[in-house]
Amino acid sequence: MQTQRHITDSYWLRTAPGPSRPALSEDLDVEVAVVGAGIAGLSTAHELARAGLRVAVLEAGRAAAGVTGYTTAKLTAQHTLVYDRLRRTRGPQGARLYARSQSEAIEHSAALVAELGIDCEWETRDAYTYVRDRSRLDEVRAEANAAREAGLAAAFTTETGLPFPVAGAVRVTGQAQFHPVKYLRAITDDLVARGGQVYERTRVVGLQEGGEPCRLTTEAGHTVTARDVVIATHYPVFDRALLFARLSPRRELVVAGPLGEDPDPQGMYITPEENTRSVRTAPYGADGQRLLVVTGEHFTPGTGDVRARFDGLAAWAEEHFPGVELDQAWATQDNDSTDTVPLVGPFHPGTRHTYVATGFGGWGLSGGIMAGLLLTSLITGRGCAWRELYDPRRLKSVVREAPSLLRTQAEVARHFVGDRLKPPASVDDLAPGDGAVVRTAGGRLAVHRDEEGAVHAVSARCTHLGCLVAFNRAERAWECPCHGSRFDVDGTVLQGPAVRPLERRDL
Repeated sequence: MQTQRHITDSYWLRTAPGPSRPALSEDLDVEVAVVGAGIAGLSTAHELARAGLRVAVLEAGRAAAGVTGYTTAKLTAQHTLVYDRLRRTRGPQGARLYARSQSEAIEHSAALVAELGIDCEWETRDAYTYVRDRSRLDEVRAEANAAREAGLAAAFTTETGLPFPVAGAVRVTGQAQFHPVKYLRAITDDLVARGGQVYERTRVVGLQEGGEPCRLTTEAGHTVTARDVVIATHYPVFDRALLFARLSPRRELVVAGPLGEDPDPQGMYITPEENTRSVRTAPYGADGQRLLVVTGEHFTPGTGDVRARFDGLAAWAEEHFPGVELDQAWATQDNDSTDTVPLVGPFHPGTRHTYVATGFGGWGLSGGIMAGLLLTSLITGRGCAWRELYDPRRLKSVVREAPSLLRTQAEVARHFVGDRLKPPASVDDLAPGDGAVVRTAGGRLAVHRDEEGAVHAVSARCTHLGCLVAFNRAERAWECPCHGSRFDVDGTVLQGPAVRPLERRDL
């Protein structure tokens, strides 16, 4: 597979382009404003519209074209090895609430697919977490027991549909996979039909929440007034809750292609080994062909050789599925919370009308749908059994997660200081298509040389909190290793929490 070329849009986005939505062109007054049009934001807005509220969604780019559009598209309550940990840190009841909330999210989406007649390639599949190293069998057995005690249809097994032997696996039956963008296109259409408004290319840069109502300010200078605001931007674009200290960004790579003559493994698979390997297939074409989708190689944005990681992931897929023709590659990104559980609920202790959904740890599909149900219950005043489990203000959890939180912040500090001590590159050494941070009389600049040999310079300081960016050669992007902001080679924001571009500079 040629990873030297620019990585393209995901298969999901290419096969469900959808209509363009207008940008906000005037001030707006609604009951609820949702910032972010991924699965968490759109699910929340859709549920609120179904409850009869006037809702507007504000998206900086295209709806469903952010993290959700690049996912592996598994819809499962089995999240690798989460339940044994939850049983130890949150108790059996916490594990049961987690399983119940994720399972109800899947059931709710299945009901919507049936109710709205959504053609999104919905398939029921068993989900597996497997290991090949026999020394990890105790972990897998403990997870199977914990997941079963939490209420899932879970069991330990040594038999899978994978084309290679495993030492053991947790199997959870009755899970699902689907085409996430087709699903969200239909959800968005129904949202609009119910009176909801969706605005694309509308970046929110300011939030005033001291009184009532709340006010949002867009990059174009328009004001959105709302009684309640939901921040569903993947990584929160506002830091007043200091959630950035409890989140660590994680980028993962995806390779995909027609399965060929290899048999379909008939399941959804993931292993914590080998720096994560996730496998599933999807319908592909009209002749019963299947698309193999393999995810893995997780890393902190802005670190390491991403091309080499793509090559390693492709080599693994071709070794284990020798008939596959890998012709697609993309990448995705998510945030891990320091205590494993997503942060969904009131934005901070002092707020009554601002909410957040973040920290899904790679499981944003079931988590995002769950967030829509939870946030709707909070905004409409209905009860929800698992609200305390996900509450971002949870104090006991902050104490428990202190070691992880300190490690996360130590890594941020290492980049903030250490990256400034690295010897800068030379502009003369940049090959076409490459980029690096160089030092000039005006400070450090992020310099990219395009394929024609021209150089382009922007400030190397991330506009979020000032860390130095690094160049991702495979995806042709500047990335911040501290909190995961990503920028195009011209400095345009590709992914938050940054909301302002890198300033253009002259060499």
